Amino acid sequence: MPGGEEPGRFADVRRVDETGSTNADLLLLARSGASEGVVVVTGHQRSGRGRRGRTWLAPPGSALLASVLLRPALGPEAAHLVTVAAALAAVDACHEVAGVDLGLKWPNDLVVDIDGATSKLAGLLAESLVEGDRLAAVVVGMGCNLTTAPPGAVCLDDLAGRAVDRDELLASWLAHLDRRYPSPSRVGDLLDDYRRRSTTLGRTVRVELTGETIEGRAIDVTEAGHLMVETAAGRREVTAGDVVHLRPDP
Repeated sequence: MPGGEEPGRFADVRRVDETGSTNADLLLLARSGASEGVVVVTGHQRSGRGRRGRTWLAPPGSALLASVLLRPALGPEAAHLVTVAAALAAVDACHEVAGVDLGLKWPNDLVVDIDGATSKLAGLLAESLVEGDRLAAVVVGMGCNLTTAPPGAVCLDDLAGRAVDRDELLASWLAHLDRRYPSPSRVGDLLDDYRRRSTTLGRTVRVELTGETIEGRAIDVTEAGHLMVETAAGRREVTAGDVVHLRPDP
């Protein structure tokens, strides 16, 4: 990290060589009353988690694996804005540090289109602690491929054409997340920026739901973070699912 310091509210950066899951570590700290701004970074996760119960696997030292603890003044229904802010901050950081322009595939993937195919660079996972009707905390983690990537994915070193400094990327992500900190007054701006960066909107997509698959044109992201899809049978609001980009807009 340049100068050995992290920016803004994210000054408490805790580095571990290996852990089960940075998100799980921070959730434990959040439940014990840890202050907003704690960051956990590791070189290897034994039990990294992705969406819908999936695992996130990366060889030791090959990815930026980090989670942050936020306690935003939002209702539980707006917790998704933390993911939106963190994803936009990650796009900002990859552009600033590596000179790479990325898009966002709904709901939480950083991607790049190469020869008409969508390849994943990074994914984010947010997990909330709710107390009554209050959003007590949100932990958001990011796994970003730096030096290697699994089949169908890409790594930042290859996109940049050089080795990208892990600490510099982390510092940039935290600085941009601080700048984009989710609050009620920023809902409109965050969602507008997300829509502009979306590689899903305007595309024909297949959405794989639990027990059902739908196809149609992705037309919007709602204030609740849901994907609106125009299907042959009418509009569907998708709260969670796996999206496949079938073809670009003609």
